[in-house]
Amino acid sequence: MLELRLVQGSLLKKVLDAIKELVKDANFDCSTTGFSLQAMDSSHVALVSLLLRAEGFEHYRCDRNLSMGMNLDNMAKMLKCSGNDDIITIKADDGSDSVTFMFESPTQDKISDFEMKLMDIDSEHLGIPEAEYHAIIRMPSAEFAKICRDLASIGDTVVISVSKEGVKFSTRGDIGAANVVLRQNTTVDKPEEATIIEMNEPVSLTFALRYMNSFTKATPLSNIVTISLSSELPVVVEYKIAEMGYIRFYLAPKIEEDEDETKPEV
Repeated sequence: MLELRLVQGSLLKKVLDAIKELVKDANFDCSTTGFSLQAMDSSHVALVSLLLRAEGFEHYRCDRNLSMGMNLDNMAKMLKCSGNDDIITIKADDGSDSVTFMFESPTQDKISDFEMKLMDIDSEHLGIPEAEYHAIIRMPSAEFAKICRDLASIGDTVVISVSKEGVKFSTRGDIGAANVVLRQNTTVDKPEEATIIEMNEPVSLTFALRYMNSFTKATPLSNIVTISLSSELPVVVEYKIAEMGYIRFYLAPKIEEDEDETKPEV
């Protein structure tokens, strides 16, 4: 038996909006510790990892580990039927081929429930190793989204370079080139507006902007984005989800002489 009750139901909508463009079908894994998802996009270039810890739910019951295959577009359609202030409860019986979403208005004067068929989805869990990164950037998520959006109007790729001077985002396309440089800035009044750069060694990597722009769909979840870079590893773009978890996107860098989409798998 699975029963999860989330008071901030709108969080779940934002999570779905953040990943449904990248991943169509995925398994949600429920265990005693939390509700998680790990899936690759259809071209096997990007990986998304989601965790919502059990303690972030008002009520969390998961009698045994359960994997629920869902079509994320269909799940998003179900969640669209809930109000932004609604409390969302997810229920599933052991061995059932469906999951129920229940939406309660905060005043309790309206309760709706929607049942969705589950799918059988083959998915292998990829071990994501803990790694030491050459550089870690923490910056306002809205700023990162704007930079990715602006650069995508000029080029297809972004070069992210971290040096003593700061972090530089640059692109080049048919109409010209663009560079955006952010310097470390920790003296702002609000911590969520700070740009913090931790650099062990300089790093410069190239990424496909269409994936970066897809990752920024998670901007409504957090004021801050953390970007971890290392020359031998996929970039990690992480958004914290309230106090209860995170959503992380992994993307392999583009190799300069290899302009097509065949990249090392994450």
